[in-house]
Amino acid sequence: MEHRIAEPSPSVAPAKDGPQASWRDLREWLALVERNNELQRIGKPVDPNEELGAITYMATRSEKTQALLFENLTGDKSSSRILANMLGSSKERYALAVGLDPDLSIAEMIAETRGIMNRRIPPKHVPKSQASVNEIVLRGDDIDLTQLPTPKFWPGDGGRYIGTGDITLTSSPDTGRINVGCYRQMLHGPRRVGLYCSPGKHGLLDREAWWRRGKPLEVVVAYGIDPVLFMLAAQVFGVKESEFDVAGGIMGRGIELTDGETGSLPIPAQAELVIEGTVTQGDVEVEGPLGEFTGYYGRERSPQPVIDVKALHMRRNPILTAALMAKYPSCEIGAYYAIMRSARILDDLERIGVPGVVGAYAHPAAASGWGIVVVSLQQQYAGHAAQVLALTAQCPAASYYTKWIIAVDEDVDPTDFNEVMWALSTRCHPAEDIDILKKTWSTGLDPSQFEMELRPYGSKALIDACKPHRHLKQFPQTTLLRREVYDKVAARWAELGFNGPPPRLTTFHKD
Repeated sequence: MEHRIAEPSPSVAPAKDGPQASWRDLREWLALVERNNELQRIGKPVDPNEELGAITYMATRSEKTQALLFENLTGDKSSSRILANMLGSSKERYALAVGLDPDLSIAEMIAETRGIMNRRIPPKHVPKSQASVNEIVLRGDDIDLTQLPTPKFWPGDGGRYIGTGDITLTSSPDTGRINVGCYRQMLHGPRRVGLYCSPGKHGLLDREAWWRRGKPLEVVVAYGIDPVLFMLAAQVFGVKESEFDVAGGIMGRGIELTDGETGSLPIPAQAELVIEGTVTQGDVEVEGPLGEFTGYYGRERSPQPVIDVKALHMRRNPILTAALMAKYPSCEIGAYYAIMRSARILDDLERIGVPGVVGAYAHPAAASGWGIVVVSLQQQYAGHAAQVLALTAQCPAASYYTKWIIAVDEDVDPTDFNEVMWALSTRCHPAEDIDILKKTWSTGLDPSQFEMELRPYGSKALIDACKPHRHLKQFPQTTLLRREVYDKVAARWAELGFNGPPPRLTTFHKD
């Protein structure tokens, strides 16, 4: 059938204005990262069986960490390398990926991200001969994925996982729309790879739709992919939105796609390693568990569908992208996910038409940006905070899994957890300011719901940590500096013997 990426949206800009990424593929991005002292090469022998995971976890227990390129993997028969902590908790590497200034604050990056994620440039088709991923092409029984250095990250993982830092392409039989997702994939054999998709995800919806027609699901999976496509694959987009178009907008050029060997789906032309395959109803193998973004093992062993691999494309000496799932700051989906999700939440609220919203932040320490969202607003009418809370809880970008939605006033920086805790402790009256939504969209990976059959149904706490609207004029005045005194002290900061710039303050005393 004919596939389409998505329908164009009139609400987004097709132009290339604003920041743009300056690299073409993963290798060019890594060169940029290395020039900025954000890459550590590990040339000593490392065992992919738990040792690689242990090194990655131990090297990422703080927010200031480097990407890790493992160049000497024991047991490897494919001359492959593994890139771990590609982005992780580093806002600097996120900035290098999307073309922003690494010195911007988190709030500034969120604002800039809104602009670049609202540009759309469709993908560009290139001939097979121009696709770097076609340096080596194998079909059928010539394929043996067990030759790759596939990691087992945690001692309790159910096996080796080739798909953690992947992007997976599926299509809808109804519309031809191509989805780009990121799903965990356990290696079962030379040409057999498990495919686990959480309930409600587009990959699972596509699979069920094809199976209802009595046909297998076609898939394309890239295991060595650039950071922009990886980041977007982990986001939740609407069914009419195209991850490829968004990626093109960020890059300032169309993402290069080329034809595959055995199926109808396109393949990323500049990826490091790509498989094509099919998923047939009833063909399952036991999968799981896997250490997940929650910091716990996610989903017990259970039968899951399997990809029957038909073709393999790869570059020479490919770089496989591996994503450690762990509690923050060691989780691969950390800073970038928090920034992108926050930008999309603000876009959703703007499209809905909610006035007065100033900022939003999905804090990465809360299950890697999934668990808590803080929204700041300038209250304009009675019930304004409650409206913002309810709409944030169910907007597309925030509806999946998020358990805690907190509203704060415009004088509170939602990216500063200390300020949020202050507002929560001094402006929220628990008996009156907390509401609960039940039976909301959740995930089988949530450990707080012990019964597996209940895990798809979550709940959300809506916490109003704003000053009570009915008492805004009478509410106690916050202790703040006068602007002229702040400016005077800031000008003398170095003279007074302090290192670095003075603290940046945005709110001041009003007489």
